[in-house]
Amino acid sequence: MVCSLLSNGAYAQTLLADGAEITLKDSRLKVEFVKEDIVRVRWTKEDAFADVDNNICIEHPKSKIKLKHADKDSMLTITSDSMSVSVDKSTGAITYLDRKGKIIMAENSAMPHEGERIYVENVTFDESTRRTVKTADGDKEVMDVLKRDTVGSSWKWALNLQFKPEEALYGLGGYMEDYMNLRGKKVYLCQHNLKEMVPVLNSTAGYGILINAGSEMTFTDTQGRSSIEIGAAKGLDYYFMKGWNMDATVRNYRWLTGQVQMMPLYLFGYTQSKERYVSSADLIGTLKRFRDSHIPIDMIVQDWNYWEPGSWGHMKMNSRDYPDKRALTDAIHGMNAKLMISIWPSMTNSPQEKDFAARGMLMPGTNVYDAFSPAARDLYWDYANGEFFSNGFDAWWCDSSEPIDADWSNRGKAYTWDSHAERFELCSKRLGDALGHERSQLYSLYHSMGIYEHQRKATDQKRVVNLTRSSYAGQQRYGTIVWNGDTHASWDAFAQMIPAGLNFVSTGCPYWTVDAGAFFVKKGWAWFYDGDYEKGCEDLGYRELYTRMLQYATFLPVMRSHGTDTPREPWRFGDADSPFYKAIIDCIKLRYSLLPYTYSLAADVCFNGGTMMRPLPFDFAEDTKVADIKDEFMMGRSLLVAPVTTPMLYGPGSAPISGAKKQRDVYLPGNITWYDFFSQASYKGGATVTVDTPIDRIPVFVPAGSIIPMCKGNIEYAAQYADAPWEIRVYPGKDGTFSVYQDAGDGYAYEKGERSTFDLTWNDKKHTLTISARKGMYKPDKDIEMTITTPDGKEGKVRYDGKKTVVKL
Repeated sequence: MVCSLLSNGAYAQTLLADGAEITLKDSRLKVEFVKEDIVRVRWTKEDAFADVDNNICIEHPKSKIKLKHADKDSMLTITSDSMSVSVDKSTGAITYLDRKGKIIMAENSAMPHEGERIYVENVTFDESTRRTVKTADGDKEVMDVLKRDTVGSSWKWALNLQFKPEEALYGLGGYMEDYMNLRGKKVYLCQHNLKEMVPVLNSTAGYGILINAGSEMTFTDTQGRSSIEIGAAKGLDYYFMKGWNMDATVRNYRWLTGQVQMMPLYLFGYTQSKERYVSSADLIGTLKRFRDSHIPIDMIVQDWNYWEPGSWGHMKMNSRDYPDKRALTDAIHGMNAKLMISIWPSMTNSPQEKDFAARGMLMPGTNVYDAFSPAARDLYWDYANGEFFSNGFDAWWCDSSEPIDADWSNRGKAYTWDSHAERFELCSKRLGDALGHERSQLYSLYHSMGIYEHQRKATDQKRVVNLTRSSYAGQQRYGTIVWNGDTHASWDAFAQMIPAGLNFVSTGCPYWTVDAGAFFVKKGWAWFYDGDYEKGCEDLGYRELYTRMLQYATFLPVMRSHGTDTPREPWRFGDADSPFYKAIIDCIKLRYSLLPYTYSLAADVCFNGGTMMRPLPFDFAEDTKVADIKDEFMMGRSLLVAPVTTPMLYGPGSAPISGAKKQRDVYLPGNITWYDFFSQASYKGGATVTVDTPIDRIPVFVPAGSIIPMCKGNIEYAAQYADAPWEIRVYPGKDGTFSVYQDAGDGYAYEKGERSTFDLTWNDKKHTLTISARKGMYKPDKDIEMTITTPDGKEGKVRYDGKKTVVKL
């Protein structure tokens, strides 16, 4: 360790093996390399740096990193094998540079950091005012605040940055606020029914930022100010993650916060849900109709209100409608499907609530269990396991995991979907009062951890699946899928879902889905109950919207249907000859034909830090035209998807639309050849093309050099794909490769090596496809009958038995 004190007294520095600590005039700065290309920065106005225990980052063994320190005038530069950090010791401003000395990102040189002391209150609630209120999120217990006592202090921080004019920014979570590129935007970051907060930025300039704090935040890049403000934290604490592209940034984020588990095969089929199936007979009968109609399905969902009336959130099914839970799951499993159950962190007027309350395991002023307490997480699992998991239920739907919404009520006509600033203030205060200001946004992270860790201890035969409405940095390691909340059925809302999901996955949290058809279909009593279709699925306008949304969901990491006001099963949208029904069935069947492709993408997520649903800049950052495209995305690197987000047939009330163009424009990026996935027509990239969009067609394009493994034949549940013949679609024009992944489909044996891969490699000059020898311990029971095809009609056949083979086309 080398220490140096500068004579002018403005600052002092201590050089460390992993960085440096600098004492400025009125603050302290610490810069630490935690990896050659990841740097942690801490800044405080206190005498010492505070310990952080927020469950965001995972622990890594400390490794020795080769660093060089260079001190010149007021600049200290620390260099690793990957990058350099330059610190202006007169201001504390940090500049990040690549190995060639080119600036990657810089803090504001004049005022990089700001800190303002704030006071922390202990909120005491008046138990005598405890009452149950009915909300769209169920029965909630509320109490009035009795008093507020100042019990200490915290800090409000600002990290001020200097973005490059040409760079585009993505991430921060999923928000129904109609933006893609974050440049020029102000974003209010908090947990809410319609917000999924993840404090991570991902830049096309080759870096990411993770804010290591648990309070509400705001991102501002307007009117000459670029900053991230943190509402309450002991210190300013963030990680700079270098990445030569956006995928590399995601990999560094996951290195810091945890890798994603391999999701089970069935999750990549179709999930049917609605509010709600009302009995075991209803669930079994609905699933049986799917099977009798030969409509593919892998999971059906039991939503809320399965408990006794008046005992909201009680994890106990009423015996009248659900007389035998084991018989229910046996029946579902007997039809080769899985069962997901809705569970809630809140509980009202039930023995469960009394139990948690008696043990002091409820959050202050709420009926929400204390997920921050290990003992409370244990007790919560005891209820969930005793009623559900031990009886064969397969997957969790952890609803309302914010777990408090301050505005999920009728707030008057002036309050709308666009009241973002007011929503931020209301939710930040309410969450801060109940959870504590410094950890107000972390509830879902701990709630998910409790479910994951307990199920992993219970068995290694079922992979954890947790569909949840809230998220945070690090949550991806707990088997979670996040959806965008209780949206309303309109074309404008549908269009906003696409960039919301793309920004969410840009953070490094990969599993995103939506309620196909939207949750609220009609207009109701509150600002959020704002659907356009009073007759539900009887309305031809809604049938069109639903069909287009399901087409979009076909290419999401998880495909599912859900919502209130109207049924959601395919047969509700017309008879077998109707165009909407046919289009819906085509969507679901296409999803199943893509299983070899999507399951392999899931393996890329798990083992290589990959991202399934991809904003165009992940793959085409050099094409600046894609920076703010909101209505196109990649599914893997081989499918460009362009959902139809405007009506072409009917408006609300089944009103025919006359003169609507049944086409849409699609921008095809890059200087490459693209193929229409359905027609096989080819197009040159770097241009916009106009394509026909009949109701049974969503535009999908494939870049040259792609190889897409698909199932052939009728597959009605995911496990059947192991016995199905495959079609290997090869798109010539460039060399290409694709790695196919195989395992048992569920359970954690893959973590012990029970998995395998084989590579498909296309040589464009020789027109040969090489199928590599299978690598790994897992051996499927059957060989794969493969048909290799190209858009121009060439075809070859092979029986793949795990040995290397070459097919000439």
